Amino acid sequence: MGKPAEQRRQEIVEAALELAAEQGVKRVTTQAIADRVGIAQPTVFRHFKTRDTIFAAAIDFLVTNMFKVLEVCFISKGPADERLQELVTKQLGFISQQKGLPRLLFSDRLHLESPVLKAAVQKVMTRYMGQIATLIKEGQDAGCFRSDLDPDEASRYVAALIQGLIMRWSIFDYGFTLEKEADPLWKFLHASLRA
Repeated sequence: MGKPAEQRRQEIVEAALELAAEQGVKRVTTQAIADRVGIAQPTVFRHFKTRDTIFAAAIDFLVTNMFKVLEVCFISKGPADERLQELVTKQLGFISQQKGLPRLLFSDRLHLESPVLKAAVQKVMTRYMGQIATLIKEGQDAGCFRSDLDPDEASRYVAALIQGLIMRWSIFDYGFTLEKEADPLWKFLHASLRA
């Protein structure tokens, strides 16, 4: 008897992310995914119509899990600067376990070839930056962040610094520990944001 459909879908998504991390998105084929999972290629197509629907499911999986990890930073009532520091640490810790994420985020497939994937990531980034902007505004109201900052603009730069670090990690083939970058990155951010 076969595995439940949701479990099989998850295996396919995880295999696609593993392969993307190892060889880049362009080289990930449905046959390679099937081989990694140990199933026939038609089984992949029973669960996903196209390769892009697999990657869309991968983005959804990563986003859902990342926001679960980061949720406490957005909803708790502690000091905004401590919550933003925790967000940086938690996000880098999460991404360090998902090496396929930067390969997917910085791929031509996402940027140029698949408007559906691009729109999905744009939606996530907008949500993420909106939540960071809210956190920065809370910090301004509490007096721990500079009042002359535009929260939306500051949130874009926070996101850009994190994304730049993740891109460097990917380009250097994961050759350094991403989590160890959290403290230096936070020191730089905090110096820019603090009142």
